[in-house]
Formats: sequence, C-alpha cells, structure tokens
Amino acid sequence: MPIYEYRCRTCSRLTSTFVRNIADEAAPACQHCGGRTARALSRFAYHKSEQRVLEEYGAMPSRAEDYKDPRQIGRWVEKKFDDYGMELPQEARHMIDAAREGELPDAVKDL
Repeated sequence: MPIYEYRCRTCSRLTSTFVRNIADEAAPACQHCGGRTARALSRFAYHKSEQRVLEEYGAMPSRAEDYKDPRQIGRWVEKKFDDYGMELPQEARHMIDAAREGELPDAVKDL
C-alpha cells in the first residue's frame, strides 16, 4: 500500500495520496487548488549509519561523547567559521589538522 505523489497541472504543487489497491488508482484532485493532477516521480529515502554521516558530512556534535572526538570539534569550528563567512585563522587550521592526526594541543590533553 504505497503513497503516490501527483503534481498539479495548474499550480504545479504536489499532492500525496495513500493507495490501498493499485488497480483502483485514480489521479486525485489537487489538495491546494482542486485542479487536475498527473503522477509524479517520487523521491526515495536512503538511510545511512551515524558513522557514515559523520564521515561524509561532519555533522554537528549531538551527544556528549562527540565533543571528545577532536575530528568532531574541528568540523564544528570549520562549520562555524564558514557560517559566519570568516576565514579560519592559520593557527586554528594547524591545531585542527594536528588533532585529526591524533596530536592534541597541551591545553586539551588534560581534559
């Protein structure tokens, strides 16, 4: 019992419809303007593991354990500088790269 998406020919907005029987499928009226719809190609979901997301995107730390990982801290710092449109200082870049290699700054080693 899939959910199909239909695009309105008038307003171009999507309408989602739960279909109980594929044989009975009929294009519904647009939920937004009442216009005629045509079947649209739907997007699909692709689930990734938490580890894969961290490796690919460097997601923001969300748990206390994430703050202990120097790679996560570096990703967070890089993202914040990028969000504010600022260039990362060379000293910070050196510290982040060193932490990724396993060399932690003295101030962090004692934490």
